[in-house]
Amino acid sequence: MQASPPPRKRTLLAWSSGKDSAWSLHLLRRASDVEVAGLFTTVVQGSGRVAVHEVRTELLEAQSASLGLPVHRIPIPHPCPNAVYEAAIAVFIAQAIREGVTHVAFGDLFLEDIRRYRERQFAGSGVELLFPLWELPTRALAQEMTESGLRAWITCVDPRQAPREWAGALFDRDFVRRIPEGVDACGERGEFHTFAFAGPMFRKPLATRAGEIFERDGFVYADVLSCAAC
Repeated sequence: MQASPPPRKRTLLAWSSGKDSAWSLHLLRRASDVEVAGLFTTVVQGSGRVAVHEVRTELLEAQSASLGLPVHRIPIPHPCPNAVYEAAIAVFIAQAIREGVTHVAFGDLFLEDIRRYRERQFAGSGVELLFPLWELPTRALAQEMTESGLRAWITCVDPRQAPREWAGALFDRDFVRRIPEGVDACGERGEFHTFAFAGPMFRKPLATRAGEIFERDGFVYADVLSCAAC
């Protein structure tokens, strides 16, 4: 008798709404041993926006529809003590395990301290971790993303590390070519964050535009809008 194949890794992907999450999904879907069951993200109570990226939840829902996957929203306060964040994630993951999830994936690229933190956070939780982008060369990765058709708006810039004028810019092939040395091409050190709206992981592009530019807590943000709201 032919041996049956091993069960696929039923996986939840940490979803920031940005390009690295989107590309992680693309790679996971191409892996024959992975089943992506859904996405999860933290949303700030009160503002109704994705933490750090400042993306409106209605845009999360638009991504969810185009990706064909549920996006689970985990509410957190602002500011959010780390213990509160970890407790919220633990409750969510415990429920996911009861529903058959075996793995959790993250779009981290090369920061060892972040990976070690996640490994400590999930140690003993009952899930294994996947890092589909780990140690891929980031400039080549950014080029591959944009050559594939991935497009994203830059939603947040740390002006101490990158030009403030990047807020609201389009992350595309031309933008990647202009990123100077000293700035990570994927913004892995927090130079910038994005909202992905087109690419091979989407059934169809999302009609969006960059809106108001504003500053808060030392960061520069661009408010991304659905074109239904333009």
